[in-house]
Amino acid sequence: MARSLRIALQHIATIQSVLKENGYPSQQALAVELKISLSTVKNFFSGQFIDCLNFIRISQKLNLEWRAIAHRELETQPQGLSAEQYYRLEKKRDTLQQEWNIRTEKVGRIRESLAIETNAAEKFKLGQTLLYDEAEVECLEHELSEIEAALESPPLKKKIVEKKQPPPPKPKTEETSPFITGSPITHPRYFFGRQKELKRLFDLLKRYPLQNAAIIGKRRIGKTSLLHYLKNITTTPLEQLRSGQKYDWLPHPENHKWIFVDFQDPRMAGRERLLSYILECLSLKVPTPCNLDYFMDIVSDNLHSPTVILLDEIGVGLQRCPELDDGFWESLRSLATNHTSGNLAFVLATHESPIELARNTGHSSPFFNIFGYTATLGALTETEARELIASSPIIFAKEDVEWILQQSQCLPLLLQILCRERLFNLEDGETDDWCEEGLRQIKPFAHLLERNRER
Repeated sequence: MARSLRIALQHIATIQSVLKENGYPSQQALAVELKISLSTVKNFFSGQFIDCLNFIRISQKLNLEWRAIAHRELETQPQGLSAEQYYRLEKKRDTLQQEWNIRTEKVGRIRESLAIETNAAEKFKLGQTLLYDEAEVECLEHELSEIEAALESPPLKKKIVEKKQPPPPKPKTEETSPFITGSPITHPRYFFGRQKELKRLFDLLKRYPLQNAAIIGKRRIGKTSLLHYLKNITTTPLEQLRSGQKYDWLPHPENHKWIFVDFQDPRMAGRERLLSYILECLSLKVPTPCNLDYFMDIVSDNLHSPTVILLDEIGVGLQRCPELDDGFWESLRSLATNHTSGNLAFVLATHESPIELARNTGHSSPFFNIFGYTATLGALTETEARELIASSPIIFAKEDVEWILQQSQCLPLLLQILCRERLFNLEDGETDDWCEEGLRQIKPFAHLLERNRER
């Protein structure tokens, strides 16, 4: 469904006078106060479609009832809507309803705070925040009403009901391996350690303006797993985490949006595909063509929630993706520092510092100068390593634990491998020397041990 509105034609002529009546000498002044682009304000006054949220916010500033002046133009649904299309529309409605519930609850909290706040400056800030969130709620209500109207269309619904099939049986829950060695750890329950780094990273990402960070470390040290943990830990249901596992890193985790970009994915090598992917993750309209100018306009006008873009294997992007040139990176820097009101930050994973990485790949973009915090990953602390070992479904003997700590030097990958071998040995009731097999399995990663000694 389109999330855009325009002024009805009969109101365009009379709407021009309200600007100065509300204390704005120009359209530019209104755009500056609302922190949106001048082109969006001009489109509003000329009767062109703009984002629903911006339409409502402009109307509020001009003391206009947006429903009275808006021209609603429902998208025409094709006859013979397929079951798949119908289910997709239902799923979108449910997602929007959840977002509406969260926003409405937040509005209630702000109103309560506003009622008891005595400091004039803080009261003003709360009032501005309330206006924005109330506009967001109204925008969601508008979109929900459009979807409901489409779902309740009798001819379509009748056809869907006839084709609707019973839901397939849920698959049986498969057992998850407690020790993961061949791929990044994506579920927070199986991620251990890095508490110091996590505290620093979330401190940078829970306050305005959001700040950028770089995660540096050698291959197989756990950079990608850390990115996934940042993205998932604050929204994973409590019952899916370990007992006592910290999850409350952010005061309002539902407000944050996380976008994971893997530059080893060849689809991310093209500029247009990458920009489209980011817009899709933000639930924003993807223009055709999706060039850098359009992308900058859309994000500048519509990014109102804290958003973190996680860039994994960025070295691959710099070396193998010629479309991601200095101009591309400079635009991202400008977007984060000047056009999103502190709502956008980047966290990248790399083998060396961002400045050295740019220099070694022939790039000179100032984008790589904005990373004020660097987390260098090495071995886990002994306490963190012992916690990982203790997660085994079968308790290891004390001498086995000490041997694993000594041989792995608390490096995450080696810990996982040795724990895996000991667990398999116990589960299978084997009596042979598991230590010999464990050493053989970690031998290909001996370079990690050498580098750890150098540190």
